[in-house]
Amino acid sequence: MELKRVVVTGLGALTPIGNTKDEFWDALISGKSGAAPITYFDTEKFKTKFACELKNFNATDFFDRKEARKMDRFAQYAMVASDEAIVDSKLDLDKIDKLRVGVIWGAGIGGLETFQQEVLNFAAGDGTPRFNPFFIPKMIADIAPGNISIKHGFMGPNYTTVSACASSANAMFDSLNMIRLGHCDVIVTGGSEAAVTIAGMGGFNAMHALSTRNESPETASRPFDATRDGFVLGEGAGAIVLEEYEHAKARGAKIYAELLGGGLSSDAYHMTAPHPDGIGVIAVMKNCLENAGIKPEEVDHINTHGTSTPLGDVAELKAISEVFGDHAKNININSTKSMTGHLLGAAGAIEAIASILAMEHSLVPPTINHEVVDENIDPKLNLTLNKAQKRDVKVAMSNTFGFGGHNACVLFKKLD
Repeated sequence: MELKRVVVTGLGALTPIGNTKDEFWDALISGKSGAAPITYFDTEKFKTKFACELKNFNATDFFDRKEARKMDRFAQYAMVASDEAIVDSKLDLDKIDKLRVGVIWGAGIGGLETFQQEVLNFAAGDGTPRFNPFFIPKMIADIAPGNISIKHGFMGPNYTTVSACASSANAMFDSLNMIRLGHCDVIVTGGSEAAVTIAGMGGFNAMHALSTRNESPETASRPFDATRDGFVLGEGAGAIVLEEYEHAKARGAKIYAELLGGGLSSDAYHMTAPHPDGIGVIAVMKNCLENAGIKPEEVDHINTHGTSTPLGDVAELKAISEVFGDHAKNININSTKSMTGHLLGAAGAIEAIASILAMEHSLVPPTINHEVVDENIDPKLNLTLNKAQKRDVKVAMSNTFGFGGHNACVLFKKLD
């Protein structure tokens, strides 16, 4: 069976550094940090008092009040980003076969704020179970793609992938396979997360996973820097319209890039810590290259998982050196989490979008906040430190890993 080609025809981004894909890109290349003191709740007794929240986002700019109340923030974010991607794709929704259009979405947690609030309300009451009738449909992780399909009438495959921070990369890989095997013409994919909550911050703090650089939030996310002390929690959504190549070509669509392949693996090592030798990361990148039919020396750019944790950053870079050998020093490596923070289940989609836009603009966004060299990191690697670098990016890889040892990787190529 001949596999069909899959291309990117629409992008949408709602991030801590920009509420559209164009705002997001402009902030990326200027090295803007999205970290700031938390405004959603009182952080006086919290170890970490900052995060990468969305700025100037008002749900009522996109939904009426009644509709907004029926959706957790993670689902609102999904709707806004997917709407932008669909508009950007210029799909004529009245002409396409909606039975062959799906929505495959990623979310690591889902409606955490909704769950938190309902439990707090119950605990503050007299023990009578007075729960909001929308509690369950607001909370469940699969409601985001459900809402997207309901709004637009998309009747193809519809579900959510949940693999912690690898969730939206998993969603992209599933979407790729659905289209290249001929099951769909178009899939709206991506991910969203809204975990900047009391429970989210408290839980990650209890794990000692978050940076506590409260005196300087904007510099707290510092992947590859020797003084990094944990990740910065972010929120938002990224959406990508994937389309079968001939379908896109027939309607004269703008094609951003081709999604050539992906890879999946497991560390099979620890609940939260990466394997110190990067065995699972080595496997997932090799799987991705093989699946895409790309040689290691063809890769120009890697957007790393790069969360700014002491163990994870070193393990990933060691794995890159192992997979790419001498060519590793020729790759523009970066971590856009230095600016967006870690968007958990939305990270894979947001970072894939950053990689695609790096191709379009021949410019690789920087890894900001790097000050102190880590002796455990190969100095010959080009980590695109502190300033965007011009580069004709023909092939780009995006890595995403999650608690539980989940590893996912996707690879894009610029069309000739």
